[in-house]
Amino acid sequence: MRKHFYWALCVLMGFALTSMSWNAVHAKRLNLTTVTTTTTKSETESPASNAAGLFTRYADEIYQTARLEQSGMDESVFKKALTGFINLKIANLLPKNSSIITVVDLSKPSREKRMWIVDLTSKQLLIHTWVAHGSGSGTEIAKRFSNIDDSHQSSLGFYLTDNVYVGKHGRSLHLNGLDDGFNDLARAREIVVHAAPYVSQQTINAKGRIGCSWGCPAVSPKISNRVINTIKDRTMLFINGNDDSYTSKYLDAGNLANYDFSANS
Repeated sequence: MRKHFYWALCVLMGFALTSMSWNAVHAKRLNLTTVTTTTTKSETESPASNAAGLFTRYADEIYQTARLEQSGMDESVFKKALTGFINLKIANLLPKNSSIITVVDLSKPSREKRMWIVDLTSKQLLIHTWVAHGSGSGTEIAKRFSNIDDSHQSSLGFYLTDNVYVGKHGRSLHLNGLDDGFNDLARAREIVVHAAPYVSQQTINAKGRIGCSWGCPAVSPKISNRVINTIKDRTMLFINGNDDSYTSKYLDAGNLANYDFSANS
């Protein structure tokens, strides 16, 4: 009887040791698998996804600090403009120290202030004011857009501001359209920033909207000099509108990985 007892005890001890050894090995394998999985996830994070995250944080910080939401600017429109600005910087079409962007959102009615001038470095909204659209584009809201001379329609897209001159509307600012087929004839069409008396609160009170231009982003005479002085000499101006046909190479997010957000934040 005692002999059988010792034999059974030896079998149980052997089974216990084997089980402990198997559990240790299994746990070690599980630990290695977890570490390997974590490392692989980190290593496979693409530069594109990392750049997208940096861009989102960069855009959100400016949008919130400058209180652009409170001023009525749509975040999606701001991010379009900012993407264009970065692409223009990468293409060396803007000066290295350029930090001013102008956003005109023609998807909003003209009675609303729909021009924003923002300093990206100081994260400040410098100017927020009314701006006219072309009479051929519509009355209260711009619905049609054209790059054709004498259409009297506004042209969507990215522009580079140029020199100041004195013309039939007084002190004005030349614009160079950068989007082929959408606004590249702006200079030939004499699409400029200028003062217009029909851009005023008085006109809104009388008509429920401001007046229309012949395609120029005209502003109030009370603020025209300040607008022109702020954005002249190669800064970016972006005109947004409701037109699904509009495309631009400057809206390509693929170049975001080539931009140093840390140096520009």
